[in-house]
Formats: sequence, C-alpha cells, structure tokens
Amino acid sequence: MVKKIFFWLSVLFLICGNSTAQERLRMSTTTSTDNSGLLEVLLPPFEKMFDVKVDVIAVGTGKALMLGRNGDVDIVFVHARGAENQFVSDGFGVNRRDVMYNDFVIIGPEEDPANIKGLKIAARAFTKISQTGAKFISRGDDSGTHKKEKKIWAQSGIKPKGSWYQEVGQGMGAVLTIADEKKAYTLTDRGTYLAFRNKIGLQVMCEGDSILYNPYGIIAVNPAKYSNANYIKAMALIGWVTSVEGQGIIRQFGKKKFGRPLFIPMAVK
Repeated sequence: MVKKIFFWLSVLFLICGNSTAQERLRMSTTTSTDNSGLLEVLLPPFEKMFDVKVDVIAVGTGKALMLGRNGDVDIVFVHARGAENQFVSDGFGVNRRDVMYNDFVIIGPEEDPANIKGLKIAARAFTKISQTGAKFISRGDDSGTHKKEKKIWAQSGIKPKGSWYQEVGQGMGAVLTIADEKKAYTLTDRGTYLAFRNKIGLQVMCEGDSILYNPYGIIAVNPAKYSNANYIKAMALIGWVTSVEGQGIIRQFGKKKFGRPLFIPMAVK
C-alpha cells in the first residue's frame, strides 16, 4: 500500500513539475547590448509578463547570426544591417524589426599620439593612426563593430597590418580594457563606452561621421527552417522590444546614470 502511494505521489510530482516548468527562449545578441547593461532592464518585464526565461548568448554579431543559421537559438538581436538582410534573404530569419540605434566612436589615450582628436571623418582618423603606427586594438571577431571597422579601413584604402595593429578576438568590454591598458585606439559603440567610461582613461577622439551610424535589429529564427524554434515567444519578444513600453525603457536607459540615453529607440518615434 505504501509503495502504491509513493508511486502515485511520484507521478503527481512529475506532472506538476512539468506543468510549472518555466519556458525558455534562446537569444543570441551582441556583447554591446549585454555589456551596456540594457538587457538587465529590458528583459525582466517581458519574462514576468510571459512567464518565460530568456537565455542570453552574448557574442559578436557574426557568431550571433551563425547560431541562428544553425538553429541553436530562437531569436537574434544584432547590429550589422547587411549581414541581417542576408540572414533573412537566405531564409534563416523572418520578421526583422528595427529596434534602436546609437553610434560608433573612435577612442584613444589622452596623449593622442596620432593627433586625431576632433576629426569628423573616421577614415581620415584611421589613416593617421596607420601612418603614425599608433597602437590600435581591433575586435577581430566578425562582430558588428568589427564589420564597421573593416568598412572604415576600406574607405581609407588601407589594409591594417604590423605590430601597431592587434586583433584580439574579444567582446567590446574586454577590448576597451585591453586598449586602455595598452594606451591604444579602438572603435566602440557609444553605449558600451559610456558604460565603461569611469573604468578606463580613453577619450572620444572622432565622432559624428555618417559611417559611424549604428542601428540594431531583432529577427526571429524561421520556424519553417527549424521546427524546434520557439517562434511564438520569439515574436512576443519582438513585440515587446518594439512596443511603446519596451521602447520607453530603451529611451530612458542611461539617462539617470550617464546624463544621456545609451540607445535611441527606432520602432516608436
């Protein structure tokens, strides 16, 4: 009798346990959205509203999109429009939406050995860094930042090489730390720079060029390509970050701590 009671209690526990297990949503995103701290305030209200846990995988944009191509995530949140468009046109992603933007800035040590402070043309700044052999730290990880960096080098007509140029294959936060330690220049999104500004001595040297524009998009992994993709919750998350409430969180993020927003919302004017 005792064995039968134990058996049915075990069955009941398994049934209740399965029914109350929290649903998971896998999202690959950039280190900039993660390092800036935005996801720490943007995701919890969504998770509570939909009773789902978002598992964040923060890597470079190239790796984030590859995780989507492999069906290892349900949604991607990145910043490299050309690569995003290719991801969708190749059939791996659906329902891409604009979310927000900020800009890239070229930062460097206060001494400014390449004398680029105040330049408004990013390619000109890169040219002077190359000509002087001043140290430059590159993400070197096929991230959105790295893609933008390569675009600026191409615009300058220079293929960077030599001891002054170092690719480290790290996320944005790690690159800022390395560049600070080496008193080197680097390219960074403004949001991550502001989040790290009090931890490093590097200063903004070049900003304002149109090539430094940095939009972010969110894309659901195509359920027709991967049947295990959690498409329903992926679309719910897309709806949340582009809603009035989600865009409001983005608009306010950073204002109190940094005196300005780290990202500008795009979905809701």
